[in-house]
Order: sequence, then structure tokens, then C-alpha cells
Amino acid sequence: MITLYGIPNCNTVKKARQWLAEHQIDFAFHDFKKQGVSAEQLHAWIDAIGLDKLINRQGTTWRGLSDELKAQAATPAGAIAVLQAQPSIIKRPVLERAGKVSVGFNEAAWSEEFGA
Repeated sequence: MITLYGIPNCNTVKKARQWLAEHQIDFAFHDFKKQGVSAEQLHAWIDAIGLDKLINRQGTTWRGLSDELKAQAATPAGAIAVLQAQPSIIKRPVLERAGKVSVGFNEAAWSEEFGA
């Protein structure tokens, strides 16, 4: 099962969803702003791809965080709490497929991965 995690109004998530649909790849969409993300899920993502890849430090939500919260997000345990409270700082989209986790949308990489 393929699960795409993100926020529906994010342009990158829209592109990823459209690409999957155009290539007739079945997937479930999980809106982590409305549905949340469990601590266990975040921990698995951090283990799979690393904290630096998971946190979007370029966005306005990150820039708006207090220095205290930014410091808290420097460790996996602290980051999980921050990511749950502020899911907009999770890089998007997160794609889970066959035990693999990837972040972001890159059409060339996805074409290679999915054989599309």
C-alpha cells in the first residue's frame, strides 16, 4: 500500500497527487494537518530518512517558531512533539511505499522508482 502524507493545499503535494493519478498508481492520502501524525509514525520517519530531511526549515511556519521550539526540534524526541503541534514544518509530501520512506516530489526520481 502506498500512502502519501501532506497538506492538500500545498502545491508540491498537489503535483505529487496529480502525478500518481496520471500514472494510475493507487494510493491513500493522509492529511496530517487534519488527521495528525502519531509519535510512532514520526519516529519511524526520523529513523528512515533523518531529522534534517523531515523538517522544513525554509518555510514560514519554521521561521515563525520561537528559538526555544527550534532548539527543541534539534533532537528526535523533542522534534516529535514540535512536529505534532506544528505539522506544517514537515517537508511535503512524505511517501511511504513497501517499507520505504521518501520526502518531497521529484518527477524524475518517482518515474524511476515506479517504473513510469
